[in-house]
Amino acid sequence: MKILITGHRGFVGKYFVEKYKDHDITGVDIVDGLDVRDFFKTNRESYDLVIHLAAIVGGRATIEGNPLSVATDLAIDSDFFNWALITRPGRIVYFSSSAAYPTKFQGNEDWVRLEESMIDLDNISNPDLTYGWSKLTGEYLAKFVQEAGIPVHIFRPFSGYGTDQSLDYPFPSYIKRAVDRMDPFEIWGDGEQTRDFIHMSDVVNAVDEAIRQDIQGPINLGWGRRTTFNELAKIVTEIEGYSPDFKHLPAAPVGVLNRIANPTKMLSFYTPKITLEEGIERALKGIV
Repeated sequence: MKILITGHRGFVGKYFVEKYKDHDITGVDIVDGLDVRDFFKTNRESYDLVIHLAAIVGGRATIEGNPLSVATDLAIDSDFFNWALITRPGRIVYFSSSAAYPTKFQGNEDWVRLEESMIDLDNISNPDLTYGWSKLTGEYLAKFVQEAGIPVHIFRPFSGYGTDQSLDYPFPSYIKRAVDRMDPFEIWGDGEQTRDFIHMSDVVNAVDEAIRQDIQGPINLGWGRRTTFNELAKIVTEIEGYSPDFKHLPAAPVGVLNRIANPTKMLSFYTPKITLEEGIERALKGIV
């Protein structure tokens, strides 16, 4: 296949480059000095598959501390979908996010496992800040491309992790603290906020299987396993083989209190293979 991957130098992009290394890949990434928006203005090539990952993300500190930088994703996605209508790729993979889900379902006492139907583009509820809004808008724009006859696969990954991830994210930060034998081991907030961790190898393989089976529409990518950050810290340090004191930082940003997938749709065509414990072991050893 002739494949375009935007954001191919990023954490997620590298996994897709490796997955499709035997194909004809074109990558566009700001790291190489080319803004993907400039690419969309001039490029008129036709691709069999486009995996659109280019976005300004950052961790929770960026999402809460610099919301307008994240809002740039609105411009990126707008240019992307307009380009797609002109060039008409054979198939599109659009990475949305679990942040697009209404925050009203992600509180303390009233949390539920998030399922795809909870996002209703005709009756929108507030997602998670500007990053959630940008992804929600991207999904809205995607439907016009679908209506034009271009297949679009939309994925809502939960807490994807692996090796070589930016320290802006909790998982790699925990791995580094363990490798450095940090004591006390710092945990943002009270540590009782929960996430649903899924290894990037499973994310990429699930996407590939959805493409192969032509499963379109929004798909959650997660295990459905509820893990607190306190539990994550305990598992990481136990596997690393030391017992630090845990120091909570109540003033640090924590985001929503519970963000867990209902993975039923994904499980209908793909079952994740790498457990959180195995993924932690791999990360501690630097294994992709």
